[in-house]
Amino acid sequence: MQELTQQASKIQNQDKRLIVNTMRLANAFYESLATKFKSFDLSAEQFNVLRILRGQQGKPANMCLIQERMISKTSNTTRLVDKLLAKELVTRTVCEENRRKIEVCITAKGLELLEQIDPILAQKEAELLSKLSSSDKEHFANQIEHILNHLNT
Repeated sequence: MQELTQQASKIQNQDKRLIVNTMRLANAFYESLATKFKSFDLSAEQFNVLRILRGQQGKPANMCLIQERMISKTSNTTRLVDKLLAKELVTRTVCEENRRKIEVCITAKGLELLEQIDPILAQKEAELLSKLSSSDKEHFANQIEHILNHLNT
């Protein structure tokens, strides 16, 4: 890891260095958190779907809404929902008003699983960011949001 950091610091182009390091950081966070989900027989993407559905507070979500809110837009939402359905963590029904629309809800079992994962995830997140001060975290989050806002316009 230190060797990769040294290689990245040798990149002369500041923009390229920022992008490479941001991608490396995102990947390091992803890998670190993904190991926590594996012990619950979940992928990070499946966990993301469950969190999206919990955020619906009991209201169903259609596949488009889930896809919109996914962190990884390349995820196959239908396949993820199918896997969660097989684990009885979600339900899937056909909308009565529009038979082409599929509605997905989180089950009580899915909510219970998230309740188990939440404190473990919070601890891991705190561990990952333990070297940063509150003001550093705030500044970094604001800068990332600023960049993301410009990417989406």
